[in-house]
Amino acid sequence: MKNFFADNKHAVSWGILGLIVLSVFGSLFLIAKIATEVKTLGQNGNPYYNSVSMSGEGEVVAIPDVATFNFGVDETSESVNSSQKMATDKINKALDYLKSKGIEDKDIKTTSYNVNPRYEWKQGICNETYCDNGKNELIGYQVTQNVDVKVRDTTKAGEFLAGIGAFGISYVSGLSFKVDDDEALKSEARAKAIADAKKKIDAVAKELGVKVTRVISFYEEIEQPYYGGYGMGGDMMESKAYDTAIAPQLPAGENKITSRVSVTYEIK
Repeated sequence: MKNFFADNKHAVSWGILGLIVLSVFGSLFLIAKIATEVKTLGQNGNPYYNSVSMSGEGEVVAIPDVATFNFGVDETSESVNSSQKMATDKINKALDYLKSKGIEDKDIKTTSYNVNPRYEWKQGICNETYCDNGKNELIGYQVTQNVDVKVRDTTKAGEFLAGIGAFGISYVSGLSFKVDDDEALKSEARAKAIADAKKKIDAVAKELGVKVTRVISFYEEIEQPYYGGYGMGGDMMESKAYDTAIAPQLPAGENKITSRVSVTYEIK
């Protein structure tokens, strides 16, 4: 028995050494695999790995070059034909007036035209033995038409608003002053905001001693002026002649478009 253990002593030692070597290689393999997965996760799975987010803001100011407003009629009569005739007569006179003042057909657009029956609730009659529940009775037909107008000479917007009041228009609303091609202004504001963010990240990267490699994500928020509503309707629209109507003063002012961006950069 003693000779057996003596003869196998070296075999046992080599076996233990082999297990140790396998364990070491296994640990190294596992560490390498984890490192590879972490690196892959940083590049693909988690876009905010080794990253810095930076905000930027750009602003553009411009003088409005167009004014827009809408107007419409609302007429009710006993028949569809009579309601349409009343509405059409008023709309056509208003459109003829606008065209005579230089508004082109391309800048006038009907946005809606509706014909609807109008009902009125008739209360039932009650007596000692019976009570009529009442019912809806047809009293006529309502015709509405809405028109959008673009005025390219903003100084004449007030004149046109007062002028169409001579023709019994039901309402005028939604007057706003804007830049016709605002997409160009948005692009200019965005470029300024991105340049602002880039300037900031370059300064931060220099201070941190890191290198900016690429953009991981981008977000933008555009702030535009609110286009409000000058409006008038009902009796206010009734003037005897547009030549004597008083045109309101409507300063166009200036419009400001602001772009705010948030850019996330990968660094190393």
